[in-house]
Amino acid sequence: MGSFLGHAAPGFGFLFIRLWHLSNHIRLHALHPNSYTSLPWFPSSKIRYLELFLITGGCSISVSTELFIRHLLDNDGTIPYSHIRRFEHSSISMSLFIYSSFAIIIDQIGPKAQYGLTQLLGAIAFAQQLLLYHLHSNYHMGVEAQYHMLLQIALFVTLTTTFMIIGYPKSFLVSIIRSLSILFQGLWLIVMGLMIWTPALLPKGCFKNLERDRHVIQCHGDEVLERAKSIVNI
Repeated sequence: MGSFLGHAAPGFGFLFIRLWHLSNHIRLHALHPNSYTSLPWFPSSKIRYLELFLITGGCSISVSTELFIRHLLDNDGTIPYSHIRRFEHSSISMSLFIYSSFAIIIDQIGPKAQYGLTQLLGAIAFAQQLLLYHLHSNYHMGVEAQYHMLLQIALFVTLTTTFMIIGYPKSFLVSIIRSLSILFQGLWLIVMGLMIWTPALLPKGCFKNLERDRHVIQCHGDEVLERAKSIVNI
C-alpha cells in the first residue's frame, strides 16, 4: 500500500462498491418506501454474489502483493521494521476478505434472517480497520499523520452507522450516511495516493526523504509543516 497504486486501487474499489450501494439504496427506497430495509450487500441480476466476489478477489490481490515478496522475514524469522506496515495493510484486507466470504456462507444458510449477523461482521471489519489505521498513523508523522487522521474520521462514521443499522435496519438516512462515509474513504485513499506519492504535488517547502527503509514527507520548519497540514484539511 506504500505507493500511489497501493492507495488508488483500494480507493477505486471502495468508490465503485459504494456507488453501487447508493444507487441500490435509492432505488429500493423509491420502490418500497414503507417497507424499506437496509441490506448489507446487493445481488446483481446475473451473478448474485458479484459484489462479494469482487471484494474477495480484491482483498486476495492486496494480501498477495503485500506478503508474497522475497525476504519478507529476517533470517531468524522475525518481522523487520520495514515490513511491519505490510502486515498491517494485509490484516485490513484479511478482515474484509473474511466479511465477504462469510457473507456468502450466511446468505446460503438464511438470507433474510441473518442480515444482522452480516452487518455485525462488517462492523467488526471496520473496527479492526479503524484500530490499525490509528496505530499505523503513530509512526506517520507530520503531513501523512494529517491525511490518516482525516481518514479515521470517515472510518469512525462508517463504524458508528454500521452498528446503528443493526438496530435500525429500516432507516434510509443511516444507510445513506454509511454509504457516503465509505465512498469518502475511497475518494480520500485516491487523494492520499496522488498527493503523497507525486513529488510535484507535495506542499511548498516539503519533500520526500528516505528514513529507516521508507520514504516519509518532511518539511523545512514548523511554519511550513503547519501550512502543509492546513492545505491537507482544505
